[in-house]
Amino acid sequence: MKLTPVQKRAARLARNNSGLDMNLVALIDIFTILIFFLMSSTGIETLTNARAVKLPMSVAEKTPRQTIVVSVSDTEIVVEGRKVADVADALKLQDDLIPALKAELDLLAARPVLGADKDGTSKAVTILGDKHIPYSLLRKVMYTGARAGFVEIAFAVQRKT
Repeated sequence: MKLTPVQKRAARLARNNSGLDMNLVALIDIFTILIFFLMSSTGIETLTNARAVKLPMSVAEKTPRQTIVVSVSDTEIVVEGRKVADVADALKLQDDLIPALKAELDLLAARPVLGADKDGTSKAVTILGDKHIPYSLLRKVMYTGARAGFVEIAFAVQRKT
């Protein structure tokens, strides 16, 4: 039996008409990844804070940036998560220079950092100092940082609400 052109067209449309199946699980995965990406790139920067360091309160408005972090607690001095000196030993020194801290900072000063100077090295350090440490220890840490070639020394604080 011969089909008319209208019947041929209807048969062709019926043959080619497969229902649209969308896999919503893949779309949900994509949107979840997109949301996490957008949340992580909003510009909110936090510094890693050791539990032993209780930061002082301040009304500072400037947000932290990616620098080398020196954490000073009641018992130890930590650079980028690595213990370099004890506070008791640093306080006993007659000189303001802490040799172990300077050696570690000299090592990290040559490391390329994002958002660094033109030569690719960072000349900034952030000090997370416990609010109960003596000023003489804080002065020694700042002096050592300056002797290691860091021209910008910032202090981390907790923002008052």
